[in-house]
Amino acid sequence: MSVLVQVLAVITGVVLIAVGLLEAFRYKDQRLHPIFLIKPEDTDAVRLWTVNVGFYNIVWGLFGIAGVVLANSGEVTVGRTVVAMMCIAHAILGMVLIISERRLWLSGIGQSFLPVVILWLMFAG
Repeated sequence: MSVLVQVLAVITGVVLIAVGLLEAFRYKDQRLHPIFLIKPEDTDAVRLWTVNVGFYNIVWGLFGIAGVVLANSGEVTVGRTVVAMMCIAHAILGMVLIISERRLWLSGIGQSFLPVVILWLMFAG
């Protein structure tokens, strides 16, 4: 993996972890309403899903960072595969977000953009 791909993969991982922490622990904060679209009266009802989705993102972010660490520890194929899996997942999940909730189109693009760039750099570059 090129240095650029590794840097972008770590950035993507850190962003996923940060968003996951917000989803898991700050979903009740109405300052984040534009991101999550959760009304105050619905926070108890959506707790199960927001916490789980948050931890999915945290785990995917950790995988992306671990892939870079593995690649730099001599396990290049394994590391590259882990990074590619993170990127494929989030490229798809960003599109699903746009399709399932059009008001979150910007979040969907944000979720997909770096993973698509990374995949392009990995496989077309």
